[in-house]
Parts: sequence; structure tokens; C-alpha cells
Amino acid sequence: MKRLSQLGLAICTIMCGLTSSAYASQSAGLPPVPEFLASRDIDSAAIKVQMVDDEVLANQTGKYAGGTMISGFVLNVISQWQLPNGANALAQGTLTAVQNAAGQLASTVNTLARVTDGGFGNAGANSGANPNAQASGGQSISVNGVSQVTQVAGDRNIGANSALIDFNNNAVSPASTANAPSAAAGNSAGSIKAGISFGSNGVSVALQTPAGLATQTITTSNGQIAQLLQIAGNNQQVANQLQLHLQTQQMSAAMIRQLGVLQALQNGRR
Repeated sequence: MKRLSQLGLAICTIMCGLTSSAYASQSAGLPPVPEFLASRDIDSAAIKVQMVDDEVLANQTGKYAGGTMISGFVLNVISQWQLPNGANALAQGTLTAVQNAAGQLASTVNTLARVTDGGFGNAGANSGANPNAQASGGQSISVNGVSQVTQVAGDRNIGANSALIDFNNNAVSPASTANAPSAAAGNSAGSIKAGISFGSNGVSVALQTPAGLATQTITTSNGQIAQLLQIAGNNQQVANQLQLHLQTQQMSAAMIRQLGVLQALQNGRR
């Protein structure tokens, strides 16, 4: 698990807090919002962007969390898809790493994949899928950083991509001592599949249904975190969620003194 221990630290350098959502054709006929999306505001206003010129950006300052400040982390990823006939697919996993007395990271990983057919015993019946609708092209998008893509072809769909990073000083405890780096599940007809895998090169999550697919990938080799929703149907409810909780250690007295000296020198130049 040594390579997995480095995964979260690699994510820290490319991760930022982002949220994107798509709510298609809202109407009185919208199906009930499932529990995993109930906390989201389905009527929230669209994200607004304000253009900033280079002169403004040049004067901005920020804070950098050095690698030595990170003493542990918990990475949670979950993808869930609910079809209108009651069928659903779920893939989730947790990677936990803590620093031992020798200063080394010890990690554990746990995964779960589950698929449930609809009440009709056939995921294809009343699944809301539209064979004439197409949602494609998102797989070819490649960025250095975080990308969130939602492609929808249909009505009364709810789709959400969310990625969050936070820092805290609370101790991180492994979820369990067992390690399960991958999991997969599917229905008897093979029309719904769910899978998740943690490896030395990153993380891969994928849901496949008659109405589309949902994926999350973390590729440490090129510094990419990608969330993709492709919905080709009606009354689908889908969510990709990624959370990275970083444990930061307290600054030493020597570090505090160094920062104080640095600040004094900077003030003396003004």
C-alpha cells in the first residue's frame, strides 16, 4: 500500500473546491429527489463568472500548504445513479492514510459496488432511456487539473458533479484494517454496471446504465481529476461526489519564528 499512500498527496497539488450541476427541464412532473441529492438546492442560480484582468491578478497573494504540513488524509469518492423504475447503481470508496510514529504514511482502502434492479425485475423496462438521444464527446476532454462535464439529452433529469477539499487538525483514523482496492457489480441482464478501483496510478469509478454513464477518474501521472455525467433519457437522477479531507499538523515553534522573521523583513521593505 506504499504507492497508495502517495495518491492523496499527489491529489493535494491539483485539487480545488469546485461544484457544477445540471438540472434539465424542471417542471411539476419532476420525480422525487433521492436522499443522496436531497441536500442540494435544485433551484439554485447558475454559477456566475467575473472576468479579471492580469493587473488585478498580479497583485493577488495566497497561502500554500507545503507537503510537510500534511500528516494524513481521507479521500472519499461516490457515484450513484437512480433510474425511474427504481433500479439504481452505486460505487463508492475510501482511501485513508495516517502518519505513524516513524513518520511514514500507512494507508487503508475500502470499496463497495452495488446494483439493484427495478421493481419490474427488468432494468430495461421503464428505465427512462432514450435510444434516439445521444450524449457523447466528454471522454475526449483532457485538462491538467479538475474537469467537470455534464452532458444531458432528455427531460426532467438531475445531475450533479461536486469536488471538495478541506483542511483540519483532527486526527484521521482508518475506516478499518481490511483492504479492498476494487469492487464491481452488475445486474443479471448486464444492462447496469458499477465499478471502482484504487491503484498506484490513481482512482477510477464508473457507472453504466441504459440511460448513460457516470465516471470519476483521478490520474496522478498527468495531474488530472475528471468527473463526467452523460445522460440520454428522462427522469434520471445522478451524482458524482469527491471529498478530500486533509489533516494538517501544528506549526513548530521554529516555523513560527521563521515566519515572523520573514514578515518583519517584508514589512521593512515597504
